[in-house]
Amino acid sequence: MGLEKCTKSAIALGSNLGDSRAILTAALEILDATPGITVIARSSWYQTVPIGPPQPDYLNGCALLDVKLTPQELLETLLRIEAQFGRIRKERWGARTLDLDILLFDDVILDTPTLELPHPRMGERAFVLVPLAEIAPDWIEPVSGKAIAQLVQAVDCSGVRRL
Repeated sequence: MGLEKCTKSAIALGSNLGDSRAILTAALEILDATPGITVIARSSWYQTVPIGPPQPDYLNGCALLDVKLTPQELLETLLRIEAQFGRIRKERWGARTLDLDILLFDDVILDTPTLELPHPRMGERAFVLVPLAEIAPDWIEPVSGKAIAQLVQAVDCSGVRRL
């Protein structure tokens, strides 16, 4: 068996129900223990103002992964982990115990019915860009051709507070 190539991926983590810090930390531990996934960096946690219906503030962060999975396999893994923490998808942008999103998968640009890469709204979201810029400021977002550090300068970061 030959060496499998690792692909660098960036994910966003969020929670605003339950013990969010414990949930996010546990989700990272499960990810790191998953065959084919190694967590190589994690941002600080940030308290962020929610988007959508009235709900508690979020705890958000980002992580960089080395993966030996396809983007679809990584998505399925993230959805399984969300389900382990009781994530129920009933209201768009509603409160949740755990939200895991693939932001970037190397420099892959993908548009399928179940997955869009890079994440289509990451460039508008300070709660994603601020923690991502902490751990991957030089990563070039392949659609815009801009580094994460450049993208974060173009958004309002006032609702994002490092813990």
